[in-house]
This record gives sequence, C-alpha cells and structure tokens, in this order.
Amino acid sequence: MDQQVSRIKPLGVYFTLAYLISWLIWFPLYSPALGIKSLPVLAFHHGIGGLGPLIASFITTWIFEGGEGINNLFRRMIKVRPLLYVVIALLSPFLLAFMASLINYLVNQHPLALSGLFAAKEFPEFSFAGFLLYNLFFFGWGEEVGWRGFALPRLQYTFNALSSSIILTVFWAIWHLPLFLYRPGFMDMDVAGIFGWVFSLLTGSVLLTWFYNSSKASILVCAIFHATVDIVFLADFNDQNISNYMGMLITIWGIATLVIFKPHNLSRTEQNCQ
Repeated sequence: MDQQVSRIKPLGVYFTLAYLISWLIWFPLYSPALGIKSLPVLAFHHGIGGLGPLIASFITTWIFEGGEGINNLFRRMIKVRPLLYVVIALLSPFLLAFMASLINYLVNQHPLALSGLFAAKEFPEFSFAGFLLYNLFFFGWGEEVGWRGFALPRLQYTFNALSSSIILTVFWAIWHLPLFLYRPGFMDMDVAGIFGWVFSLLTGSVLLTWFYNSSKASILVCAIFHATVDIVFLADFNDQNISNYMGMLITIWGIATLVIFKPHNLSRTEQNCQ
C-alpha cells in the first residue's frame, strides 16, 4: 500500500503542475473570455503554453528522483532506436492523409488534394520544415515528455496499458479546457463535437502507448508522432471529407492495435515502466 501511494503522489504533483503552468501561461489568451482584457500576448504564446507538461515533468522528476531521474528522462527524449518506430511515427500520418484523399477520390470523385499538408494555416510564413520543428518542440516534446514520458510509465506500474491510456486521456482532456475559451475550432464545438474530440484523444492515447511500449520507452518517437498527427489533422485541405476519412482510418488503426497487441501491454513486449 505504501509503495502504491509513493507512486501515485508524483502523479498528483505532476498533473497539478502541468495544469498550473500551462493555464497560467495561456491566461492572457483566454482572459478576454473572463472579462479581463489587454494583457500582453507573446509571439507563439499558445505554443509556449504547450511546454507546461514538459516543465512539470522535469520539476516533479527532480523532486522525487533527483539527477538520476532527470538523466533518464533526457535519454528517453532523444532515444532513436529502434529506428523503425521513428520512421513510422514520422511518415504514418502523411500516409493516412494520402489514403484519405484517395478514398475521397474513389468515393466522391474529388481530385487528390494534398497541397494543404505543406502549408501552415496558422503560420503561413513557416516552411514545412519550420512548422514541423515548431510542432515537435512545443507540442511533441512539450506534451509527450509529460504525458507519455512521465505519467504513462507510472500509471502502468498499477494498471494495464489500455486502462493507463484511458486514465491518461481524462487528464489530457482536462489540460485542454482553457482552449475552449480562445482557440478556433474548440470554441465552435457542440456536444457531439466534444464527444468526437475526446474519442480522438483516446484513439491517440492508445496509439501513443503502443509507440511508447513498442519503442522501449522512446519519448522522441511519441513526440514525432504527436507533431506529425497535429500537422496532418490541422492541415488546410479545403475538403472536409478528407478530414473525416482520416478520422475513420486512425480509428481503425487504434482498434486494430487493441486487437493485435492486446490491452495488457499494447505491444509485443512487456509494459515499459521506466
């Protein structure tokens, strides 16, 4: 019992810090919705708030594990082997986009249209490489060092991989709450849209657990997949059908992962609790 409490306590500290840091950074962005206006907003302010989980993971790791824990966390942030999963994480979302566009062509006779993949709607001045690096730093490492690098392995000490993914989805969804006050796309969601969004988080959580466990605890792999999925699903396709088909395909992938790799480990190897 004491050992279980000692594992839960760092998670409580981590989640509290992740929310506090991100929500405080984002405050000037959502404060107008609360009647507080004219607070200064920085360049890339939203992205800076995405670093909250990373900062929280390093603080909590230092508190409970000291320098050895920090070194372990950093090693997993740059772990590139097995290289296969780096390649899958980098290319698979773009393959999904191509498949979705192809389905749209075959079903609706709409022309293949993938040019939106290579233009950042939010930052039109960015090259594709620049936008990839932006997403990798602020939302790949920014989030995944915390969610998968810190929280997931500690949840897997107590729960199986699927249960850990579901629990983590709840905390991950809560972290996004301020975005409903200022972020385009979130502000317009109705109940059905919120349900679909939470389901997409759950699907992503299952796949990210598979990536983490299969790659033997590589945070880099999870960060790359998070970044490339964000790029693909936020791309400006000018055809909603493509986005819908991508959602269908990634859901099928998530279900197939559960069937093939089983809920206990979500990989062919044992859970990674590093």
